[in-house]
Amino acid sequence: MQDRYAGDVGDYVKLGLLRALLPNRRLGVAWYRYPDENQSRDGQKLDYLDRTNDYEHLDSELFNHLRKIVTENKRSIASLRPMLGENAVFSDECVDAGKVNAPERSDWRRAWFDRVMDALSGCDLVFADPDNGIVDDVDDDDDRRKLREFGKRMPLAEVQALARGRCAVIYHHNTRHPGGHDAEVDRLLGILRENGMPSLAVRAKAWSPRTFFVINPDAESEEIVRDFCQEWKDIRVRLHSPSQ
Repeated sequence: MQDRYAGDVGDYVKLGLLRALLPNRRLGVAWYRYPDENQSRDGQKLDYLDRTNDYEHLDSELFNHLRKIVTENKRSIASLRPMLGENAVFSDECVDAGKVNAPERSDWRRAWFDRVMDALSGCDLVFADPDNGIVDDVDDDDDRRKLREFGKRMPLAEVQALARGRCAVIYHHNTRHPGGHDAEVDRLLGILRENGMPSLAVRAKAWSPRTFFVINPDAESEEIVRDFCQEWKDIRVRLHSPSQ
């Protein structure tokens, strides 16, 4: 997550989903905060804020808050906090290892994630927001862990550690996976379920393809997710149906 993304249509969907799940939960948010990158126009999907009739009714409080921070040019991760409840816990330490020598970055990342786990230890609902989403597990010797850009990704080991024993919502930006996005979501759901983590996938396809994996939902949370997808379907939000 980068400050410059705040208020984007993706925030409207993800915060709307979290707000639906909030009642009777202690929310913990791992922002996976990454420094703003100015070389692209990512985070500029703001046209939805002009389409009041199509969007505002879904969550009017959230919609008006996001419109306000965009209009007043106050876009930041911190500006989103008020929409997630006064009891929410936030882990927003930057996950950029660019100031660490490459051979030390794997150890640095492990220590960073340990601090995230400590910060969110008292939460029974957690959300993680890595820029590029989920990647396969990588061992300490994998060169990918030595790249600064690895901070934009969340390996499956971190997904499963964060979700263990509680409900978790994990952001994933769909990729050019062989076979398409359906195959990619099927594959990740299969891995999670094989590791004893029942999961749902919420697909959000307005402007760009996003998936929110809802891991370890209880019966009440699963019903909330299904209702959310039904209520938000007109803006291309749906519950994923496995292709097999």
